[in-house]
Amino acid sequence: MDVVDGSGHPEPVDLARTRMATRAARLGRPPHRPDQPFNEPITMASVYAAGGELEYGRYANPTWSAFEEALGGLEGGRCLAYPSGLSAVATLLDLVGHGEVVVAPKHAYLGSLTQLGDLELRGRLKVRLVDVTDTAAVVAACEDAALVWMESPTNPAMEVADLPAIAAAAHDAGARLVVDNTFATPVLQRPLELGADIVLHSVTKYIGGHSDLLMGAVVVADEQLWTVLKQRRDSFGNVPGTLEAWLALRGLRTLPLRVERAQASAQELVRRLAERDDVVEVRYPGFGGMLALVLDSGPRADLVQHSTRLWVYATSLGGLESTLERRRRWRSEPETIPEGLLRLSVGVEDVDDLWDDLVQALDSARL
Repeated sequence: MDVVDGSGHPEPVDLARTRMATRAARLGRPPHRPDQPFNEPITMASVYAAGGELEYGRYANPTWSAFEEALGGLEGGRCLAYPSGLSAVATLLDLVGHGEVVVAPKHAYLGSLTQLGDLELRGRLKVRLVDVTDTAAVVAACEDAALVWMESPTNPAMEVADLPAIAAAAHDAGARLVVDNTFATPVLQRPLELGADIVLHSVTKYIGGHSDLLMGAVVVADEQLWTVLKQRRDSFGNVPGTLEAWLALRGLRTLPLRVERAQASAQELVRRLAERDDVVEVRYPGFGGMLALVLDSGPRADLVQHSTRLWVYATSLGGLESTLERRRRWRSEPETIPEGLLRLSVGVEDVDDLWDDLVQALDSARL
């Protein structure tokens, strides 16, 4: 029997006690009342009548708030949305004091490394790059650091870090740990539960999932840190578009389904690719829809990415569509990334169709 509140309506389910797929489907929705919409509407407003909590369009928006409630609930913290992943990156790096040390992966999202390199070049901070698979080296590098920046898996090398051990080392040094969780998503990894202080997302990727928006997000567990970040967002106007927030929330609804499908297909593709003698190496962290395969040369990898018919040659990832890209085509990609490495983002297409297309591309690129 339903428990009924004083209004005669059943009391809502405590979504914090439900599982991931249920929370993704239900968090951030208006109360279910007669004639109320199922979804949070797009609120197009730059100003609100005074006397309430909203006040002005730079401070809050009901559509942002619905998205932030949903993603925060999935990650286990409080969320703030930003106009892009890189704007969120810049916000977090702004927490670092002048001349302080940031520990970061030598293989990571190129935009993050570019920002770190620019800030170091200008004398704003010091960067200490590490191999995230060498936990002892990462722990040693944390000494005197102010911020430890991790990706796991790393982009595009697919390396996995020991996040609990690194979190402990960061905290022993008095540093905060940021984990970019774009590849794993909260469906597969919840960094706050592993000791991280801050979780970062390029919402453009898996969270949005449809290749139709630019947005970023930060999730924290500490209320004081959330307040600091919120005040800075208010001051700098680093806010997302309302339509983008609405699209991101719509995409988040199917995140568990998409991740489950992409992961199953990725694991099957990894199994089949490992049997080909023309693939030098297959890199897969063991979970998720991202993988990399290494061919014997850059030219051959170029031929493959230009020969696929179903896989889309594109630099983004995490969408419904499967994409691939030779990462060393970008001059600023670290030299330790093999010339022949192709990063693959597995979408929701039939795995046999994806395999057939990869096979014909690999076969056509035999030199």
